[in-house]
Amino acid sequence: MQGSLTISEMCDWLRVSRLSFYRYWQEKAPAEEETALRDQLQLLCVANPSYGSRRLAQLLKRAGENINRKRVQRMMHEDNLLCLRGKKFVVTTDSKHAWGFYPNRARDMTLTNVNQLWVADITYIRLREEFAYLAVVLDAFSRRIIGWALEPHIRSELAMAALIHALRDRIVPPGLIHHSDRGVQYCCGDYIHLLQQYDIRPSMSRKGNPYDNAKAESFMKTLKFEQVDGRVYASIDEARQHIIPFLECYNQQRLHSALNYRSPREYEADLLLPRDGWNEGAGI
Repeated sequence: MQGSLTISEMCDWLRVSRLSFYRYWQEKAPAEEETALRDQLQLLCVANPSYGSRRLAQLLKRAGENINRKRVQRMMHEDNLLCLRGKKFVVTTDSKHAWGFYPNRARDMTLTNVNQLWVADITYIRLREEFAYLAVVLDAFSRRIIGWALEPHIRSELAMAALIHALRDRIVPPGLIHHSDRGVQYCCGDYIHLLQQYDIRPSMSRKGNPYDNAKAESFMKTLKFEQVDGRVYASIDEARQHIIPFLECYNQQRLHSALNYRSPREYEADLLLPRDGWNEGAGI
């Protein structure tokens, strides 16, 4: 937008002082640079899951970034990016906590109806100056998104908000299993207590194995590829304006080969499931 105009000319045209412009730039530019760098580091970690901070720092330097290893280590620690040897994935879940874990009860389940197994996961969404985090709960039988929450933090309240959304709209039968990774958001006392209130049995993936939560991971991959895909939302409100319609469209129109090429909503409707396991008037 600047074109051939100088900073002074633009400030005169907008009737603002150069001091105000530079003060604003000094406040905003570092945050934007940090967010862009963190996003680039996330992508490098996914593409190079066996690389540690030394190699990642060298990759960033080759890309023209002026960064040292200590800063890479700090950013990896803040974003829970761990280097795994001999594996083809990156752990983005903080499972080093004092809360207990639960066995994988979902591993050998044969699903015949909705509300037998719910799966949950969290992913990050890049904003211009920070990151937002999306938590979802899906019904593993129909692949329907039954709960979600999008917030600028990754505390346990985020995961609980998505679960409360699902509990509000779904009927909870006896024996329902809730499966997730070993993240602290799902292991903490408040989250487990909420599950116990509804007599829902917790189930968790094995240590360092995201394939145990493949259905939730598959949805997150679809979200990133079809909706996010390099976009930089200016704010969390803008992110909600794009992501929430995508969730609604996913439930209503996304065709799944496992569902005989029907959408989650159509699949449930064909099986007359609204009467058996879905509250009419539910959101998405």
